[in-house]
Amino acid sequence: MKLLGRNHIIISVITFAILFLMNYLGNQEADKLERALMTASAGVIGLSIGLFILNKGKNDKNPPQNFD
Repeated sequence: MKLLGRNHIIISVITFAILFLMNYLGNQEADKLERALMTASAGVIGLSIGLFILNKGKNDKNPPQNFD
């Protein structure tokens, strides 16, 4: 999957919506909006970093020898 391509943006929006709703609806604290936004943003950032690392090694022409 190409980083910041159409599929990545769709998955990021879905991830943000799910994490935001889970934290916003299930929280009884006074700052539930801020917590939900920070958690959803951190989830999307973590997803992007993971996809960047996964995509970086995908087109490697010289893989490590004897990789198990």
